[in-house]
Amino acid sequence: MADSKPAGQPRLTTMLIFILAMFILFDQNIRNALGRLVGMGFEPLIGFDYQYPLITLLLAGIIMVGLSTVVRSLFTDYVEMARSQKVMSAFNQELRQARLENNLYKIKKLTEHQQEIMAKSMEMSTKQLKLLPATLLFIIPIFAWVSVFVVDLPSSIISVPWSLEVDLNKSNVLPNWILVYTVVSIPFGHVLTRTIRFFQFKKKLEEMDAAQAGAEGT
Repeated sequence: MADSKPAGQPRLTTMLIFILAMFILFDQNIRNALGRLVGMGFEPLIGFDYQYPLITLLLAGIIMVGLSTVVRSLFTDYVEMARSQKVMSAFNQELRQARLENNLYKIKKLTEHQQEIMAKSMEMSTKQLKLLPATLLFIIPIFAWVSVFVVDLPSSIISVPWSLEVDLNKSNVLPNWILVYTVVSIPFGHVLTRTIRFFQFKKKLEEMDAAQAGAEGT
């Protein structure tokens, strides 16, 4: 009972910020006001006088994804996350094998440890959930500015690799500008995340090698 309150607070905070984000994203007046405020800084930097909208979308996506990824990575131990995923995968494999073999003793032993392993996995997920409000602080304002920027374009027709003419303001399921913005942003986010993971793993290996060398030296 003592742990339920701290565990619930991050979820409540995240839910409140998520609801606020929905108000901003779906209320046009609030979104426009926030977008124009952010545009005071962004338009001189990457607006290019509305001449190169695709480049503007690309740079806005890079900035948004870059900031949110870096903030998330500062508080994420990718080495520990990988270890937790590996343990969970190995455990599930052992449990499946035990059930296939109808090994009741092994099933019982594994089930006894299942809650502990699930708790560690949930702890990693909770840490990621706690970081969501911080990343939304970057995502929402930039997203709001891009929506205002696209509406203000003299011509919303652009060329992209998969089509010679795309109307950014035209909607199918979602406005085309959201689809283009997402397509140009996601690859950079994956590359940046993998790069940060690589350096975290490299640093961890160097620390392990240094510790082993120190132990052998003594």
